[in-house]
Parts: sequence; structure tokens; C-alpha cells
Amino acid sequence: MTRSMTPDDLYDLRLPSDPQLSPDGERVAYVLTGADRAADDTTGEVWEVPVTGGAPRRLTEGPADAAPRWSPDGTTLALLRHGGLCTLPADGGEPTRLAGQGARSPAWSPDGTRIAFVAPAGAPDRTAPVVIDRLDYKTDGAGRTAPVRTHLFVADVRTGEVVQVTAGDYDAAFPVWSPCGARLAFAAAIGEQADLSTANGLYVVEVADAGAGRTAEPRLVGSATGIAMPCAWYADGSALLVVGRATADIGILRLMRQPLAGGPAEVLTAGLDRNVMYGLPGYPGAVPCFAGADVLFAARDRGVSRLYRLRGGTAEQIPQTAAFGVSGLSVAPASGRAVTVVADRARFGEIAVVDRAGEVTVLTDHQARSLPDVELIGCTERDFVISDGTPVHGLIIRDPSAPRGGPLLLDVHGGPHNAWAAHADAVHVYHQTLAARGWTVLALNVRGSDGYGEDFYRAVVGGWGEHDERDFLEPVAALIAEGLVDGERVAVTGYSYGGYMACWLSARTGTFSAVAAGGVVSDLLSVSGTSDEGEALGRLEIGGGRDRLVELSPLTHVDGVRAPTLILHGDADETCPVGQAEQWFHALRTRGVPARLVLYPGSSHLFILNGQPSHRADYNQRVADWVTRHINEPEE
Repeated sequence: MTRSMTPDDLYDLRLPSDPQLSPDGERVAYVLTGADRAADDTTGEVWEVPVTGGAPRRLTEGPADAAPRWSPDGTTLALLRHGGLCTLPADGGEPTRLAGQGARSPAWSPDGTRIAFVAPAGAPDRTAPVVIDRLDYKTDGAGRTAPVRTHLFVADVRTGEVVQVTAGDYDAAFPVWSPCGARLAFAAAIGEQADLSTANGLYVVEVADAGAGRTAEPRLVGSATGIAMPCAWYADGSALLVVGRATADIGILRLMRQPLAGGPAEVLTAGLDRNVMYGLPGYPGAVPCFAGADVLFAARDRGVSRLYRLRGGTAEQIPQTAAFGVSGLSVAPASGRAVTVVADRARFGEIAVVDRAGEVTVLTDHQARSLPDVELIGCTERDFVISDGTPVHGLIIRDPSAPRGGPLLLDVHGGPHNAWAAHADAVHVYHQTLAARGWTVLALNVRGSDGYGEDFYRAVVGGWGEHDERDFLEPVAALIAEGLVDGERVAVTGYSYGGYMACWLSARTGTFSAVAAGGVVSDLLSVSGTSDEGEALGRLEIGGGRDRLVELSPLTHVDGVRAPTLILHGDADETCPVGQAEQWFHALRTRGVPARLVLYPGSSHLFILNGQPSHRADYNQRVADWVTRHINEPEE
């Protein structure tokens, strides 16, 4: 007997991530994420599974383990436990702690004697006055970080000695060892005006220059006028494999080769009009890896992050089923194998191995084990043609047995340069809840979405709301005209940019009878000065100065709102600060519009992805219940 998924199932769901292939290509270490209902916390354990088949095995007890990384000889794993750097025998046991809190991005030296990592260079005094001279003084999820900066450290595995390698008024990220083990490459935005731009540079340091109270002097490689994230060194040490772009503006990222001698980076994927996905929360992808002479990487196509191979100067997609998405990537060149996490319409994600020919074999079944009686309601894909001739790709989630003429929920993704993927979604569980109640859910990849080329990606720049408004309204009108849904029972929801659009659309049209807006932006003028991404938002995404920010703010059009509105917001959100939700609620309440504001204590902007389980479950349940309550359901 099967049933539909509910928000409460988030407590039981176990999802694998961050797969790492052993150097001999025989074992996969990965993180299994879940939830502790009693502690109301997200959990992480390190597991392993044999590539040739067999049952997965837990290596650590958690509850907060992450980022397993194999030593070059395959005998030891580095990992993070509660933010501290540890080592663990490859066969399991109790981790040995090497370094303190806040560690990220562990990376073994080629000889296996040292581990580089990123960590805060100190701890802020929370009681002292804070002197701020730059805009980059806070980060979503971490809150106010000034005056402490994040820098590179190296731990000696044998002695436990930890050396700080870099220092200065900048944050270092993405450390990568050179083949000889003498240098580290990293990304940073260095300079007095660096906080006024989204540009960063690639830097290299000599590790031996640090120690005895000294730090190493970073050397800029190439320019610092674009965007660059280092992935790997070329085997001869002459260049870096990089994900980035030559200019620090809005646009898709490319795979590039940056010579260590300097000069401009060579674009390796110039013929591929798709965004190379490095892999960030909410933006699935993978750090590109060398596989012999080839490079394996992820790029987004029609909303789905897919696996690609760069061979002989040509980027080609490794054949996969239409809804087959990947996240995370690790390669053992000698074996010809790679591992990743794969998702499709029936699976949120499982560990899989990819052989030389691109054949994919799924190795785990954690979803089936954690939710054995749940059957997901899938989606169908459809292309809508907007009145100006622009094609818009959409996903329709509905129970095939549901009667026609039922209610519709339009869901707007964030970004705006993110995208809906045509595979199972463990974040927006209310899609399943509502589809089981007879709803149709419409998720559209409108102008600005990722996976349809750079022109489409940039099409909303300078015109949030204005440029993409009809991309939402015309497909809704089409489904109403076809009789699939009832035009009197249409609701809208969305998070982040989706929250902005839910507010915008409810103010500009009478189409919607209920609204559930999450992580909202209601006033572009104030958010550009208070968000941790405000400088880039105001200058790059909107432009046009103060008047344009006011013109494109939902708050400017709030008098048009009539629909009952639920506003859901983390009260520790630094990307869309909570004042945005409070302004919108105040504006609705004082105008007599039925409204409810729900704040999630201590939750950041990304809480719907990785926050407290109770907050994630509550968010999903409230969206489903609010729109159901305020859409005029027929009497039973």
C-alpha cells in the first residue's frame, strides 16, 4: 500500500551527497543527511558503498559529519565534524581532531602529509563595538562576520601542527594543491574597493613561506576583473582549470584554462551555450575533474544539471534520460570511473557510478529504505509560446487521476537565475501534498532561468517583474482556457526571487485568489542597502538608479493587492532581510488585506534547504494549508 509524501516525511528522509571515489576506484565515501526529530536538527554521517555492488556501510555516527576526502593512498579520510577538521581510518572508527571550529573545504596534499582547509582567522568579540569600513561585513547563514576574515590553513597530519597560510582584509576560498605540493591556489577578492564589485581573482601562495608567525604573500594569476573558482591544476603545473567568466557581470559561467604565467584565461566551453555548475546550495552541480585527458563537469540544460565531457576541445553531454540530474562528482582516473549523485522523477538522489562509456549504475537506495511506502507524483513537461514568440519550458505536477477543472498553484523559482528541474524535489514537498489533494502545480522556467542559453539567462536583467510577468500569466491563462484548471481557483507561491514575484504578481493582476510568499523582497531600494548581496543586486540586476529600484518594487504597487497573503521568512535572513517581509505585511495589514506573517527564529535565507527540520516541515505544511483554505474549494 503506497501513499503520497507529506511534510512530516522530511524527518524520515535520508539523502546522500558529496560522493568521493577512493583512489583505486573501488569505494565511494559520501555524506548521508537526515533529521533528528528529538533534537530538531539536521544530521550528517559518513557512509561508504562498494563500486562493484554491495550494501552501503556507515563509517561515522555523526551527528554533524561532512566533507569526506580520501588521502592519496586511500587509507584515511579527512572530514569535518561539527565544523572541526578530523581524520578517520578508511575502515571506520573514531575520528581524530586536527583543527578547530569553522573549517571548510579540506584538501589533501599530493603526498598525503598535510591537509589544507579554510577557516575563520580568529573569533569576533560579540560584545565589542564593531567598526565597519566595507560592505562585505555579513554573510547569510553566518551573520555578521566582520572584523574576522576567512583564510587558508594547513594541518600536518602526523604532528597535528596547524599553520595559517594567508592573512589580510579579504576572504580566501576554494584551496587547491599544486601537483608538486609546494603551492596552493585559491580564490579571493583582494583590494580596498573589492567590496564594491562582484569580481575576484585567482591567487597562488608558496606554502613553505608560511610558519613561525609568518603568512605567505599571495600572487595574482591573470586578472581580477572577472569571476573565477579554481577546480584543479593541470598535471604539469602550468595552468589552472577554472569555472568562471572574464567579466564580473550577470551571465553564465564557463570552463576555462588559466595559465600560471598570467595573461587571459582560455575559454574551453565557448561552443557550449550552457552554464557550468560548480555546485552550491540550491544550485546543483559539481567541481570539474580531470579524467585522463578529458574533463568531466556539470552544466545546466533545460533546468537540469547534467554531466558533460570535454574531449579534444569539444564539450558533449554524456547521454542520460531526459529528467536525469547530477550533483557532486569525483573521479579515479586509473579506473576510468566517476561517481555522482543522480536524481530522476522517482528519486531525490542516489549514489551512482559512471564508467568510461558513460554507463550509469545506481549503487544506493536510501530513499526507498527511509520512505518505503511513499510513491511520488511525477511531472510532465510542456513548452508554452508567449505572445512575443518566446518559448517557456514548464513542468506540470498533477495526479493523472485528478479530475479536470481543479485548483492551480503557480510556483515561482528563486534566483532569478535558478530553474525548476524535471526530477523529484525534496524541498518543495507541498507540490506532492497539493497534487494528492487534486491540485495542479505549474512550475515555469521563464526568462532569466538557467539552462536555455546566455541570452535567455540575461533576459530579465534590468526588468525584474516587467520582463517576465507575461511568462507566468499567459501559461496560466492557457491552462484555464483548456479547462485543465478552474480560473476562479488559482494561487501563487514562490521563495526568494519567487517571493518577490509572488508579491509583484498579486499587486499587478487579479488572477490569484491566494498568495504564499517566502523569503520575500518587497522594496528593492531598501534591500539593496541591507542585503549581503545588495550591491550586486542594485548595480547588476536592476541598474538605472533609485527611480528604477522604486519602479520595480512590489511595494510601489501594493494598492493592487486583494488576495489573502501568507508571508514566510527566516528572521536571520541576510540575503532578503526580514524587514522586507515586515514591510510587506505592514502594507497589506494597513490596507485591510487578509495577511499573516510567519517568522522562523534563527533561520537564514537557505533554511528551506538545510534549516531546522521543524521549520522546513512547517513551511511546507503552511503553504499547502493556506492556499487550500483560501481557494474556494467545492463543498464535499
